[in-house]
Amino acid sequence: MSSRPVIIVVTGIQAAGKSTVARLLAHRFVRAAHVEADVLQGMIVSGGEWVSEPGEPTGEAAQQLRLRLRNMCLLGISFYKAGFTAVLDDIILGDRWQQLQAELEGVPFSLVVLAPRVEIVAERDTGRMKRPLGEEWARYLDNILRITMAGVGLWIDNSDQTSEETVDEILLRFRPERET
Repeated sequence: MSSRPVIIVVTGIQAAGKSTVARLLAHRFVRAAHVEADVLQGMIVSGGEWVSEPGEPTGEAAQQLRLRLRNMCLLGISFYKAGFTAVLDDIILGDRWQQLQAELEGVPFSLVVLAPRVEIVAERDTGRMKRPLGEEWARYLDNILRITMAGVGLWIDNSDQTSEETVDEILLRFRPERET
């Protein structure tokens, strides 16, 4: 890979493989950092409000979700300006797409959308260390993702791929000038 820094945002619904793929992808660059939104959310040690049910988050949970997106982007920009490729990962769909674009305004970035089949996501979700969200939520988020993000970024159905194979496909198809 080129040593020229870039910002790559990896998105998809829960259990799509975002964090694993983003971390492996970052390892493929000469200088890179992985910024995981869930880790930023976990930095709130008192008063944290995770989104807990399908639907548009409201109140404190919505504010904290927005804060984590902002901080993810600020860290990504900081690494990028210091000469590192920044690979960011979070669930970006609906209004969060506009929020991400506003936070990264003036900074070139590429978007990768991991879009495995819902039944694969539900299966993966049960085996994760993170709190499983269930198939109902997976179907809801997948529907929103496919409606609000259609035609945006590089889409990969990683249902039948290992994480390494997904990274290989991203790098094979990666064209930073055309992804956003």
